[in-house]
Amino acid sequence: MRLLGLTILLCLALPVLADTVLVTLEKDNALAVVDGADLTLTQTLKIGRRPRDIKLSPDYRKIYVAASDDDAILVLDAQTYQRLGALPSGKDPETFALDPKGERLYVSNEDDNQVTVIDLKTGQAIQTIPVGVEPEGIAVSPDGQWVVSTSETTNMVHWIDPKTLKIVANTLVDPRPRAAAFTPDSQQLWVTSEIGSTLTVFDVASKQVVKKLKFSIPGVPQALVQPVGVVIDPARRYGYVALGPANRVAVVDAQALEVVAYLLTGKRVWQLAFSSDQKRLFTTNGASHDITVIDTEKLKPIKSIAVGHYPWGVAVRP
Repeated sequence: MRLLGLTILLCLALPVLADTVLVTLEKDNALAVVDGADLTLTQTLKIGRRPRDIKLSPDYRKIYVAASDDDAILVLDAQTYQRLGALPSGKDPETFALDPKGERLYVSNEDDNQVTVIDLKTGQAIQTIPVGVEPEGIAVSPDGQWVVSTSETTNMVHWIDPKTLKIVANTLVDPRPRAAAFTPDSQQLWVTSEIGSTLTVFDVASKQVVKKLKFSIPGVPQALVQPVGVVIDPARRYGYVALGPANRVAVVDAQALEVVAYLLTGKRVWQLAFSSDQKRLFTTNGASHDITVIDTEKLKPIKSIAVGHYPWGVAVRP
């Protein structure tokens, strides 16, 4: 009995493991750290100038941050947040994508109309790929077969073969494509168009449009419905699209490809990330300086958390 009691006490004394939510603060030059269990801001750390996109390495040991005004991708230790180094990203990096193995990083260089490819083993840029005017969205398919870049002014999706680092196809989309995301099975590509107020879904094998969805919210001027960030859950049940100054996230049935709900968020909702169990979705709201926590089982927002000035990117470390 004494041994059983001691075991219970030791179990109770162990810390409860929970996600850590990492949020880049564009105007504060900082990283906000949020406890994913009690949903509170725990610390704010100064990093590079104008941090925007943020990703974790596949093993969750490193954090990569696009420091736009430093012309670099910063590398941080995911446990201590100490700076480990910086990668040569090209000018004004805003968005980037990692390949599934964590071997390469692909950066959108909006000012130079190109994608910079970085070898993470050597820490060197190995290639620049000319794309359309003002590249923004970028994604790598989970199976590693495709890299795509969206160009805001050319209104195109550029399909890049990661083996040759060459563009093999271009497809038109609605005005100002902002973000791209592959479904977890790599069979579809979802692309948001900010000015078009649309989501275009492509079949990856044929590169043909499967469906185009137009977002429209009763009582909200159509000009404010500006799709930006997009994520799709691993089960491919729902996709979620941030609608910018409409202050809503659209919930899309990922099988029927129909909008099933619009969820209220903070002002100018921008990027999104799932908790590790996909039961919560975190959104960055730039103009209200907070993040919204959405319950993905009930499809409802449950909390807003003030994090600092102009949150841009969000990533979750288990």
